[in-house]
Amino acid sequence: MPIKDELLDELLKEYKNPEDLIGKDGILKQLTKRLVERAMESELTHHLGYEKNSPSGNNTGNSRNGKSSKKIKGDFGEIPIEVPRDRNGAFQPQIIKKNQTRFDGFDDKIVSMYARGMTTRDIQAHLQEIYGVEVSADLISTVTDSVITEVKEWQNRPLEEIYPVLYLDATILKVRSEGRIINKSAYLALGITLAGTKDVLGIWLEQTEGAKFWMKIMTELKNRGVQDIYIACVDGLKGFPEAIEALFPKTEVQLCIVHMIRNSLRFVSWKDRKSVAVDLKAVYQAVTEEQAQIRLAEFARKWDSKYPTISKSWTANWQRVIPFFAYPADIRRIIYTTNAIESLNNSLKKTIKNRASFPNDEAAIKLLYLSLKNIMKKWTMPVRNWGSALNQFAVLYGDRMPIS
Repeated sequence: MPIKDELLDELLKEYKNPEDLIGKDGILKQLTKRLVERAMESELTHHLGYEKNSPSGNNTGNSRNGKSSKKIKGDFGEIPIEVPRDRNGAFQPQIIKKNQTRFDGFDDKIVSMYARGMTTRDIQAHLQEIYGVEVSADLISTVTDSVITEVKEWQNRPLEEIYPVLYLDATILKVRSEGRIINKSAYLALGITLAGTKDVLGIWLEQTEGAKFWMKIMTELKNRGVQDIYIACVDGLKGFPEAIEALFPKTEVQLCIVHMIRNSLRFVSWKDRKSVAVDLKAVYQAVTEEQAQIRLAEFARKWDSKYPTISKSWTANWQRVIPFFAYPADIRRIIYTTNAIESLNNSLKKTIKNRASFPNDEAAIKLLYLSLKNIMKKWTMPVRNWGSALNQFAVLYGDRMPIS
């Protein structure tokens, strides 16, 4: 419904500066109060079935019964509201519901600030500075805790039957446990769907990884509907290859080549790094596995006298390094590295950097989920060159691809 200019002119006839409009006692705050109170009066009239002071209300068995006061927090600070009552106590206002102390949308602002990594103290200061509203730490905790049910539903939701690619990685958090602060790993599983879109399958917190832990995760994914994974790209997670092969025996496990390079260069002096990196590039950019083995042997002859651990590491992990050589270029680019999930973890690290530690696992998962929710809103397009990659998957995994 359009607002007439005459009404706006009447409201603004005493306007001299912005404070008159948006200040502590400005027009917008007063207008919000009056509109809400008038709306509740209209709701009560509808509830009773007759206008105020109308004789048609005689002998109806119910009537107006004064007002009660309450304060509502919102964008214009704290606003005192007079709530009309009926004699029978049956009236339930809808615009400001019973026991409601905050305008709709105010809680969303708290959750949004929390999701962006602001601490409870930061949120309190921001609300006081911007809106002139005092909010307790308990209120912030109550509001953000309201997402726990949503987190549990998300963590247990049904998943796709097939994920052509699955990435796994972890980031370190400090969590209080039994009176002391310990390091825990927050593990994420990022899947690429058949449509080429990214999907975070879950968050798991664990102090130590291993085959037992990964078996639990893979069992959970299977119970939630995952029937097949073509390729799992990981950063040498301890016990993971064995776990995924036990539950998804057809899945190929690909070690992240970028991580292999980083780990190799840790042993190299600065003056040799460029040369070593170039020679390693000849290994992982080989056209075929056979050519890659030749390049690795050449690397060993050249560098083993100075850096013997590098070629030994590549040789020891060779069966997890070579799967990507069997694929065309479009698929190689997708499984070559865990950068997709590393980028996700880097975004999460920016969110949690203001927190020295979390009081418990639930608090950590709550913040990680809210941050992920913001990130995932931007995932609207398939990964690059997915159409071409999907056609190649159809050739390579035709008997495992669903019939469209």
